[in-house]
Formats: sequence, structure tokens, C-alpha cells
Amino acid sequence: MQLPTDFKRLRRLRRTAAIRSLVRETELNVRDLIYPLFVAHGTGVKEEIGSMPGVYHLSVDMLRREIQEISQTGIEAVLLFGVPAHKDDLSSEAYAQEGIVQQGIRAIKEENPDLTVITDVCLCAYNPHGHCGIVRGGQILNDPTLELLAKTAISHAQAGADIIAPSDMMDGRIAAIRAGLDQEGFVDIPIMSYSVKYASSFYGPFREAAHSAPAFGDRKTYQMDPANTREALREAAADVEEGADFLMVKPAMVYMDIIRQLRDRFDLPLVSYNVSGEYSMIKAAAQNGWIEERQVVLELLTGLKRAGSDLIITYHAKDVAKWLREGCLDAQRI
Repeated sequence: MQLPTDFKRLRRLRRTAAIRSLVRETELNVRDLIYPLFVAHGTGVKEEIGSMPGVYHLSVDMLRREIQEISQTGIEAVLLFGVPAHKDDLSSEAYAQEGIVQQGIRAIKEENPDLTVITDVCLCAYNPHGHCGIVRGGQILNDPTLELLAKTAISHAQAGADIIAPSDMMDGRIAAIRAGLDQEGFVDIPIMSYSVKYASSFYGPFREAAHSAPAFGDRKTYQMDPANTREALREAAADVEEGADFLMVKPAMVYMDIIRQLRDRFDLPLVSYNVSGEYSMIKAAAQNGWIEERQVVLELLTGLKRAGSDLIITYHAKDVAKWLREGCLDAQRI
């Protein structure tokens, strides 16, 4: 049989690991990673979260040890969540000067002043109804919530936070937080907005971790409908107009199309959040021997970079930093 000779030999650029590395279009780097942490009250607490193997509730003293370890990995940023001891209708521990997040920020900065501390700003973990805003008569109120979000952001900045990350999805919260920070002299503190946050089924393990499951109803009146794309662009555009410095898409894995559309339309740094359910599914499958964890995680995070993410929040960050340090990127074998 006479074979044609005019077809494209694209495999030439895949022949060796060195050539593949030379022409690789998307590079995953440890500097791309943001590692989430959960700080809780108490002493000597390092309690594994049942649905998130390898992720822990940490008391402040144990958080200090964790920061020492993280500082050796090359990870340059953490995202801090608090697990409060006290909940009330006004979410008062969220903005208390001695709140658990505020204590955690100060401890991190004492251990490693150069580590970038990003703080989640929301009310859901700090009140008994588990919603992200003030509740009255079974309704989540938008405008009265904004003042408390701004107070929380200011308290985080006063404690030493480097970046404020509001996740509540109240309308106008970026403008309110920006105004509050500026009025208190924190004009240089950037806002990393959870701009496109879907009402996703992938948050279940996080709600266990943060003790923040809604006591009634759901969050569909303020988080986005997973079926919507154009709405995501409106949300992001509003945040840009109000003064956001970063945009975020959450969850990440099943919303790569949204990541790409934001990347194509906006020039701010773009963050994707590889959320708890995505993490837990991979962990469970790996523990059952159904997948090779390292290969799958590296493929997923490379895909998020390829889709347009500049930064990735992921519970896999410490493992990925180790794998990258070992030179495993071409060894992804994907």
C-alpha cells in the first residue's frame, strides 16, 4: 500500500520528554497556588475534617506549626477561614478584634511576615442560621449585611491581612468594602472578589469544615444559578466597576468555560477555586485505587491554568508543591 506523504507529523513535537517540555504551552508553578486553612479556638487542636482527608481544623498554636511547614514548600499565599466558638444573629465574632481569624492573621504574620495572607469575608460561619447575610423573617437581607461585611474586612486589615476576599455574594459588597477600607486608611489593601460563585453541590465538605451549613433553605437567592453564563459576566463587570482587584470563579472544575470567558473579557488577575467537593472526590477515588492521585491533580490544575486562571485556590497545594519540587511536571504522564 502506498501511504500518503503530505499529512502533518504533529507527533514530532511529542517524541521525547525534553521536546515536550520545550514546547509546553501551559506551565503550572508553585507560585500559582493558594492554600486554604481553617483556624479554630482551643490549644493543641489538629482535627482532621472527615470528608476532606489531609485537611485540618487548627488551633492558633498548631496553625503556627503549619505555617512553618508551608513556608518550606514555596507556597506564597494562604486563604484563611475561621471556625468560631460563638455564633449570634449579628455574626459578631466575624469582626471582633479578638475573633479567631484576627488571631490567626497575627499568628501567621509573626511566623512568616512574607507569606501573603488572604482572608475570607463572609458571615455564614458566624451566625446560627448559616446564611451569608443578616436574616429577618426568613429573608436574607442584602443592604444591612454590607455594613457588617465592611466591618469584618476592616478588622482583618487591622490584624495584618494582605488581601480581603469577600465570598458572600451580596450585591454591592465590593463597593462597600472598598469604601470601608479606604476610609480607615487601608487604601493599598486589594480585594479578591468571589465574583462568580455558583450555588453548587460541590460545597458539601467545606460546610462540614466551616460549620456553615444553612439552618433553613439554601443559598440560591444570592449564589448563582449553575445554568447561567451571561449572568457571570454581569457579576464580574459589576465587581470591576466597584473596585475589585482580582476576580474569582468558584467552583473551578466544572466551570472552566466560565474561567475562559472571564479571561477573554477582563484583564484583572483571575483566580479559580478548586473547591472541597472536587478535592474530596479525587481523594476518595485515589484511596479506592481507581485513579492515580498525582496524575489526576496535576492534569486538573494544568487544565485550570490552560482555561485562563492566574492563581488557583486548592486543598491539594501542599502535595502539588512537593510534586513540582520533585520535578514531576512532565512526569504527569498525561
